[in-house]
Amino acid sequence: MGNHGDSWMTAEKTFFTSESVTEGHPDKVCDQISDAVLDAVLRLDPEAHVACEAATTTGMILVFGEISTSSYVDITTVVRETIEKIGYTHSKHGFDAKTCGVIVAIKDQSPEISEGVADSIEVRSGEVVDRYDRVGAGDQGMMIGFASNETPELMPLPISLAHALCRRLATARKSGEIPWLLPDGKAQVTVEYRYGKPARVDTVVVSTQHTADVSNAEIERTVVESVVRQVIPNELLDARTRMLINPSGRFEIGGPMADAGLTGRKIIVDTYGGMARHGGGAFSGKDATKVDRSAAYAARYVAKNIVAAGLAERFEIQVSYAIGKARPVSIMIETFGTGRIPDTELLRLIDEHFDLRPAAIIESMQLKRPIFQQTAAYGHFGRDDINVPWEKTDKAELLARAAAAPVGASAD
Repeated sequence: MGNHGDSWMTAEKTFFTSESVTEGHPDKVCDQISDAVLDAVLRLDPEAHVACEAATTTGMILVFGEISTSSYVDITTVVRETIEKIGYTHSKHGFDAKTCGVIVAIKDQSPEISEGVADSIEVRSGEVVDRYDRVGAGDQGMMIGFASNETPELMPLPISLAHALCRRLATARKSGEIPWLLPDGKAQVTVEYRYGKPARVDTVVVSTQHTADVSNAEIERTVVESVVRQVIPNELLDARTRMLINPSGRFEIGGPMADAGLTGRKIIVDTYGGMARHGGGAFSGKDATKVDRSAAYAARYVAKNIVAAGLAERFEIQVSYAIGKARPVSIMIETFGTGRIPDTELLRLIDEHFDLRPAAIIESMQLKRPIFQQTAAYGHFGRDDINVPWEKTDKAELLARAAAAPVGASAD
């Protein structure tokens, strides 16, 4: 994929910024509703096909899309319970789970898409090798996986810190530790890198919705001491670190009253904070036959295990699919000049140890389970607070041994 990343690793000083948003951000409200509906359907019908979108504005949620299932789910109740859990429980905060309007417009999945998934190109052309060839990808597209050894969770530091700040805002709000916090908010972190390694945090921006009875000075003091300094290690902060707290001034009006929200509009927040490329597909509301989601998870699993095995310090993989075809159309990798073995050997190891056909991904990760709502805020990757299969590094040791063995030798 070229050497565009080599300059990053050799530059004396570079700055990189990533942002995250809280679970009360309007777009994230919609992501959580979409995944809550998905989980509710999967609990009753693991074979369901779901593509559920949500949109919100002042006092209203619209849930729409395509769901094919043998089950029945009370979507309105799912929506209200999700909004209440987020914390929008009173109209004075701009949104109320009990009284907001909920409009549901769901139809069946297109039979043409369903047939393409259930009866793959490999089946129709007689190329079937095993049962994993029988299920085609639910769409075309390219998915990106990424990992970096700059954090314990093998994620880029800027997005890890931004997520941690937003999670801290939510924890302090829900526990009552900071009583004037409201659900909407976002954080942004700029990290200074030296020769590709994080050296310090240059700028922190935190914007949080709040009640009317708190002063700007109190907001700034409390957020710096009880949020920023609780999250960002002291060794990354110095006298030159800028902290900008609610830089627009007041932030009393937030959530859907302030801004419309839409499922799938925070794809960079959901992934690697802009550090890696992105195929463009969103995750929330989609069952695992949609490779936008399942193949992105599989690509992260590949990348994380490659880095955990010590075969590269930074690693990016692109996997592409055609609708109705089981086997990927292409696989490309980038090590940003940090690879310990040739790219051809890395590709061989990936081919030998990872099955990137949709049916194999779904089975190996058990993606017919209702595990998705927990991913719909604070990122899908690098999470140590939830148990998801694509974050495991259970193939790292095997890959390290296989890389050390002569070509053609058994890894055992």
